Amino acid sequence: MKIVLAIDSFKGSLSTLEAGHAAARGILRALPDAETLVCPLADGGEGTVEAILSALNGERVEIPVTGPLGDPVLATYGYIGERGLAVMEMSSAAGITLVSRERLDPLKATTFGVGEMIAHALSQGCREILMGIGGSATNDGGAGMLQALGFSLLDERGEEIPRGAAGLERLSEIRADGVHPALAACRFRIACDVTNPLCGPTGCSAVFGPQKGATALTVPRMDAALRRFAALTRRILPAADENKAGAGAAGGLGFALASYLGATLEKGAPLVCEAVGLEERIATADLVLTGEGRLDSQSAMGKAPAGVAAIAKKYGLPVLGFSGCVTEDAGVLNSHGIDAFFPILRTPCTVEEAMEKDTAARNLEATVEQAMRLWLCAKA
Repeated sequence: MKIVLAIDSFKGSLSTLEAGHAAARGILRALPDAETLVCPLADGGEGTVEAILSALNGERVEIPVTGPLGDPVLATYGYIGERGLAVMEMSSAAGITLVSRERLDPLKATTFGVGEMIAHALSQGCREILMGIGGSATNDGGAGMLQALGFSLLDERGEEIPRGAAGLERLSEIRADGVHPALAACRFRIACDVTNPLCGPTGCSAVFGPQKGATALTVPRMDAALRRFAALTRRILPAADENKAGAGAAGGLGFALASYLGATLEKGAPLVCEAVGLEERIATADLVLTGEGRLDSQSAMGKAPAGVAAIAKKYGLPVLGFSGCVTEDAGVLNSHGIDAFFPILRTPCTVEEAMEKDTAARNLEATVEQAMRLWLCAKA
């Protein structure tokens, strides 16, 4: 019996690989002769690099880049040399977790380090870049990234504008004559589940700015600066669309990626599933296990477990789900391909205790074992 385990990370507790291997141990306690195949999984956010590297036997590259507030940080991306593929998370260079709460300031935060990470990958021969763009500290419309890649963003005096959203207020002209020469041959695929436009009441400044430190005074400033950026962009790129779904992702980075680098913005879970070759692995399986830290109605809306289940159902396979907890509305998952799901908590405890790595692994292993024993009874 072949069982594929494609379990997303239990965020703050188990990585996708740790969860997969814990579940595999549970299977083998009930079915010692089973063939288990752990397939790393992610939804385009945290853990995307780890998942794809593990599946494709890539290597980690660590480089110093400019952090969101200008301080140097060590960013990590994945490199699969035989495919010329780089796998990145923008948060590694410009993420909100890199900035203490008291220092958050989207007027100053820059995506320059993201551009440095891309430039390094290009220098290594990569011509395909897959990037997750969740968790940003920035609201600069991707301007910093463009500057790092050789675009000139100039003020009225012909000087480079300062980095950050505040710099866009001074933007007067955009030039592309110094752009990195390898960009023209590069394909960008962006894992992006955010559908917000660049500007307006549902744009990045209004919706996401406050959680990055924006105030009632700075939100309209940033929104106006992004409108100016979009208008100047259309002068050189008439097809640029600030209302494109996802243009407002990562503080407008989605707009810059799509407009200037020709990137496609795709749902994260299907993109990662494709990258790790999940369907090929599931096609020959007898049973599929999936899950994540919490299963709820949102899990059915394009998140990784639902993506796994959709693939499994193409082949008529049963799917079992496991999670740290489930919500009252999680039953909707039964109509989205997850035939049965199981919370792994076994005794009353605090959230912190439940999320302790060893505890979570033991609970997942034990719950999977019991589910598989029930599976055996049902098959008998």
